[in-house]
Amino acid sequence: MNMKLKDIAQVIRSKNSGPFELTFDIIFKDRDMFEMICSKKIINRELISKLYNIPHEKVFSIIEFKPANAIKATIVRPVPSGNPGDTDVYGAQQHVPLLGIELEL
Repeated sequence: MNMKLKDIAQVIRSKNSGPFELTFDIIFKDRDMFEMICSKKIINRELISKLYNIPHEKVFSIIEFKPANAIKATIVRPVPSGNPGDTDVYGAQQHVPLLGIELEL
């Protein structure tokens, strides 16, 4: 069965994690789907590095936070917040590539 991440997540968002990092939160609608995504390690460094066109080492962490049915990924910001060339000072519009992820479940 194929689904999009946006169809099984309640929240997909991005935000600054300081001026040099971006954090992505994916909060799932239900525990079963969260557990399935975690067990298959679908959200991983390779996926994030590919989506954001960055080397694996610039993906700092992928954390499964069970109390919230959430996965959090943190990466290096391509441009520090507020520097010349920054197009999103708050990092709030950087989650869009996650919306199109197709999942084979």
